[in-house]
Amino acid sequence: MHLLFDLDGTLTDPQQGMVACFRYALSKLNIEVGADTRLESFIGPPLRDSFRSLCGDDSEVEAAVGFYRERFATIGLFENRVYDGIPRCLEQLRTSAESIHLATSKPTIYAERIIRHFDLERFFDAVYGSELDGRWDDKSELIHHIVRHEKLNTANTFMIGDRSFDVIGARNNNLRAIGVLWGYGSEAELEQAGADRICSHPAELTDHLLC
Repeated sequence: MHLLFDLDGTLTDPQQGMVACFRYALSKLNIEVGADTRLESFIGPPLRDSFRSLCGDDSEVEAAVGFYRERFATIGLFENRVYDGIPRCLEQLRTSAESIHLATSKPTIYAERIIRHFDLERFFDAVYGSELDGRWDDKSELIHHIVRHEKLNTANTFMIGDRSFDVIGARNNNLRAIGVLWGYGSEAELEQAGADRICSHPAELTDHLLC
């Protein structure tokens, strides 16, 4: 059994830091968002896609990404917390899985710092994320890269994540997809994307994978 884990909304809750960084970037560009705009809904998609929606002008996307990372690289990435039950879940899965890899749209340099900071690095064989220039932003492309590079048996590989992008990425690469409900995707979103199983708690995920 090989496991690929998403990061934001699956292992850690990054809402405080990411929302603050979205607000910081938008304020730098003098872009106002409505009071009813739920910035946490942009946790999960590639950052550039989120800013295309928020800025309304593609010419401002790269500037927005730059301002976002200006705050995120020093403050925002640690305004974060590990979900209850995740360390125990990873510890149990580590005893049975042939490999466990991180598969996140977040840039690798940030993902590595985050899991090291929260003492999760010991559970993973490797960390795979995007590049700062946007390469591997797309979850389907990232998973394809991981499967090829690690020579994984797709029939025995699971992608675990909280958003439709994780499920769609898995299905596009013939992996089984497990959606989790403690993050930012709804049950309806995960079902519509085609999740093979949806779990409401890390202990349920462990039980399902080890049964």
